[in-house]
Order: sequence, then structure tokens, then C-alpha cells
Amino acid sequence: MGFVAWIVTGLIAGWLAGQIMKGGGYGILVDTLLGLLGGVVGGWVFSLLHLWPSRGLIGSIIVAFVGAVILVWITRLLRKSKPSVSGSQQDPQ
Repeated sequence: MGFVAWIVTGLIAGWLAGQIMKGGGYGILVDTLLGLLGGVVGGWVFSLLHLWPSRGLIGSIIVAFVGAVILVWITRLLRKSKPSVSGSQQDPQ
């Protein structure tokens, strides 16, 4: 797959993951990055399971989408687990 196809696959997969995971996407740059990284994560997960959806662009989008969903899920878990830094928490008395 060529470089342009990787970018298109990453953009589609990242955008789909942003739409499916409650809420909008993160913008074109971050969606593309999530999709590209999702392709790596999805490829790893699918290889562990000895699965491959199909060859070609559609199969690559499916794998990248699954990986991007996993990445979005992890980032949202990490974002929720961080304590608030705003200082607006009050001590109960």
C-alpha cells in the first residue's frame, strides 16, 4: 500500500473511531494519527487472534478502525483516571 493510501486509511479509520466512540472526532490531524497508530495496534491484535479480515483497502480500514477504537478507549480511560488539577475540590467537613 502506498503512502497516500496509508493516510486515507488512517483518516477513515480514525474518523470512524471518533464517531463510534461517543462524541466527535479529534480533528483531521489527530484522527489520521489515531487511524495510522490504530493500524499498528489492530494489526497486532488481529495477528494475536490469527485473523485477517481481507486483503486490500477495506481490510486495512477494518483493522485500523479496530485498533483506533482500542486507542480511543485507552486514552479516554487515562483521561478519566487523572485527578482534577483545577483546585476546585472542597474538603467535606
